[in-house]
Amino acid sequence: MPHTTGNGHAEKRVWNFSPGPAAIHRDVLSKVQEELLDFEGSGMSAMELSPLFPAYDTMWKQADKDLRELLVIPDDYAVLWMQGGATMQFSAVVFNLLGDGSKTADYFGTGNWSERAIQEARRLGANVNAAIDTRETGYSTLPPKSEWKLTPASECAYLHYCLNETVSGVEWFEIPDVDPSVPLVCDASSTILSRPIDVARHAVIYAGCQKNFGPTGSVVVIIRKDLIGARPFKYPFPSMLDYKIMADYNSMWNTPATFPIYVGALVFKWLKEQGGLTEIEKIHIQKATRLYGVIDALSSVFYSPVQRSCRSRMNVVFRILGKDGKPDPDLEAGFLKDAVEFGLQQLKGHRTVGGVRASIYNGMPIEGVEALASYMEDFAATIKAR
Repeated sequence: MPHTTGNGHAEKRVWNFSPGPAAIHRDVLSKVQEELLDFEGSGMSAMELSPLFPAYDTMWKQADKDLRELLVIPDDYAVLWMQGGATMQFSAVVFNLLGDGSKTADYFGTGNWSERAIQEARRLGANVNAAIDTRETGYSTLPPKSEWKLTPASECAYLHYCLNETVSGVEWFEIPDVDPSVPLVCDASSTILSRPIDVARHAVIYAGCQKNFGPTGSVVVIIRKDLIGARPFKYPFPSMLDYKIMADYNSMWNTPATFPIYVGALVFKWLKEQGGLTEIEKIHIQKATRLYGVIDALSSVFYSPVQRSCRSRMNVVFRILGKDGKPDPDLEAGFLKDAVEFGLQQLKGHRTVGGVRASIYNGMPIEGVEALASYMEDFAATIKAR
């Protein structure tokens, strides 16, 4: 039912399970709404302010401080706010870390996004070694270290992996154990700020903001300072992708995406109010456990294709089975259609895999997950009664 706001207007909010742009917590959206026309008494919206405007500058510095505190980012790491989303970093990583191309770039191919990173690196001339390639399993597993085909450390420029694959629903819960002399690069877009991450074990962590901490339009890059500008690429490349230029200009080589940074600042503050990432992780475990519990308990109707040990807490993917025990596209279409009537939106699986996908990032409260779980239970009961 619509909610009534303080100004008497009817408000209709649904449970948004989009993989990105994802749901932003209501408390944060309310603060954005409150300040939309007048940020910090400036008489202007945060969307209208120069990043050099005093009130905005103060907010941005606080955002940087809060992010460092939440992720426990060491002092010898820089935080850069760049544009182009995480996908642009597929190129930036090559330009800034590959160097003259004499070394091999190792990649873990565990899903759609890591595969795109591999394709981009090869397009830019990198000698790529796919140390993991799980395509034959449908990207449903993470192989043990004994099966990794790593390049010798002395010959490896860096190792890139994706912490969580949003399409296939696979997540790493332990940082890959590799030679510390090899720079470890992590695409953390779907996992960042949902749980603690050991930043110090990485050379670079990057994450698009549109899943766990804001709207689309920006990406955070956390990079060890000694690597900035240390590996000149063999060819000129765009200044906008140069970590040294971005670091030298405090992320203002051009006008940054000011609104996503502002919303990110509000999310960081909200996360701290919830008790930080250790407490947030407990909530995510509770949410994921509830959904996977329904899937496993009603295994004649629902099926998770992902190995249990690496099931994503962020993106719960599943299929709906017909009487023959195989995924039934018609049942899935009916499930998705009826879900909308119950205020459960954007549950359709990625076009390359089909099925159902519930993305339950920071902005999705337990109440929304419970609404979905209850709907799944009712749907299963209806199917079994036929």
